[in-house]
Amino acid sequence: MNRIRTIALATLAVAAGGFFVTTPDRTGVPHSLTGAAFAQDAGVDVSMIHEMTLGVEDAPVTIIEYASYTCPHCRVFHEGPYKQLKADYIDTGKVRFIYREVYYDRFGLWASMVARCSGPEKFFGITELLYAGQDSWSRAGDPVAIVDELRKIGLLAGIEPEALDACLQDATRARTLVTWYQQNAGADGVTSTPSFVVNGRKVTNLSYGDLQALIEQELNRN
Repeated sequence: MNRIRTIALATLAVAAGGFFVTTPDRTGVPHSLTGAAFAQDAGVDVSMIHEMTLGVEDAPVTIIEYASYTCPHCRVFHEGPYKQLKADYIDTGKVRFIYREVYYDRFGLWASMVARCSGPEKFFGITELLYAGQDSWSRAGDPVAIVDELRKIGLLAGIEPEALDACLQDATRARTLVTWYQQNAGADGVTSTPSFVVNGRKVTNLSYGDLQALIEQELNRN
């Protein structure tokens, strides 16, 4: 058994145990969200999970994005509107941006484990690579092929092979991420991706113009 297949089988085992009872359609929206999908494991400590943020901490507007790495609409947002948002508001100190992963399928979980493998320093760069290559890695074929493609992205980002393999096989981390996602999504009422929480107000997939108008409205209140 070759190394990639061994890692793939270990990674597949990470997603076992009934974590996922729904899968998204091609738009990234789950076919159904049952109560079981959001059943929280009270015994899992999620304090080890870092919020992935950009922008100054005391920015007047905070935007939380809920997105799945396997969601085509999320990819479209990150290829265009996100770049405008970063230039216009995040880099200028007006918006604090928080990215929270949504796990509608095991492949999105594996992608998240790669993105988080080197911590906050490389997270957003790897996220960009994952969205840019979404069609390739998410449709590579069987789980072995998908893990192989995800490893290529991690290696391209400069993660050491041994560290990357350890991240992909970390079952405890996987369970913690799933519980963290469930708690966040349940608290904010997230049922589709991408969804945004703008200063506490939840909105679903928006054009950049609509998002900009909402941000300006919040800025004018301060």
